[in-house]
Amino acid sequence: MGYRVAVVGATGAVGREILKTLAERRFPVDDIVALASARSAGQEVSFGENRVLKVRNLEHFDFTGWDVALFSPGGKVSAMYAPRAAKAGCVVIDNTSHFRMEPDVPLVVPEVNPNDVKKAKRNIIANPNCSTIQMVVALKPLHDLFTIRRVVVATYQAVAGAGKGGMDELFTQTRGSFVGDPAQAEQFTKQIAFNCIPHIDRFMDDGATKEEWKMAVETRKILDPDIAVFATCVRVPVFIGHAEAVSVEFEEPVDLARAREALREATGVVLHDKREDGGYVTPVEAVGEDATYVSRLRIDPTVPNGLGFWCVSDNLRKGAALNAVQIAETMIALDLLGPGRRA
Repeated sequence: MGYRVAVVGATGAVGREILKTLAERRFPVDDIVALASARSAGQEVSFGENRVLKVRNLEHFDFTGWDVALFSPGGKVSAMYAPRAAKAGCVVIDNTSHFRMEPDVPLVVPEVNPNDVKKAKRNIIANPNCSTIQMVVALKPLHDLFTIRRVVVATYQAVAGAGKGGMDELFTQTRGSFVGDPAQAEQFTKQIAFNCIPHIDRFMDDGATKEEWKMAVETRKILDPDIAVFATCVRVPVFIGHAEAVSVEFEEPVDLARAREALREATGVVLHDKREDGGYVTPVEAVGEDATYVSRLRIDPTVPNGLGFWCVSDNLRKGAALNAVQIAETMIALDLLGPGRRA
């Protein structure tokens, strides 16, 4: 049986990646529609190798009779249209931050908390922040073994996380540096080319940025409410692919061999950890890949029961599009999606 699928925000970087991922994974589609704002209506987007979809205007679209809508249009748009789609009986999987911390909206990473899709009382499921997704995928098997008490993480986040404008700014500044053009900062607060910016999203009263806050509260909602998280989130001059240096303190003593084995066996994780030159994975190698790659695994002797590691993942793919599609696949596996399940 196939499903009727809507992709909202289809002309954006994540929307296009969702369409690509649906086709590559052969998601069982009977009918598919690409939706975006009025200014994008009429544009064409690819679905698979041989099919082109003409973008339709979200404002006038009726979601009645559609099984699932994968949203990535921006928080304000999702706030307006996701409840409309959900009320029409269409399951919404939303990539924006708008619904993530609402108590009656599950926040799901299928490798970590797949059964939480059953809690979608409002017909809305939230996709977590990209930096949170890859971290909890790596943390889950370790938490199951040793019980995490505290996480300290520093992120190195690609400009793709800021959308096409961020990628364009890195390209323009990099090219301009070779011909003497001054760097104009528009998408970011400072020059991003050949630089690192310890500032993603707005500052909060306690001095943390909202991106850092997201990583803490989302990790607790997805993985365990008792885990303490301290994050420092940094934008770096990389186009696609987030990296994270993660230090974890556990309740129980850590056995490095058991940790390695757990990560090696974990769904969604690839352990590539060789103590030699190049024996680790970097963001450029993760682009286009589904996995979260874990490297540099080692005991941290500075805290009781400590372990450190490096992880990288494609933030447009696993950090957004793939995770959303996997949520829909999880719902199919649990018989929660389809005509007989519409509200």
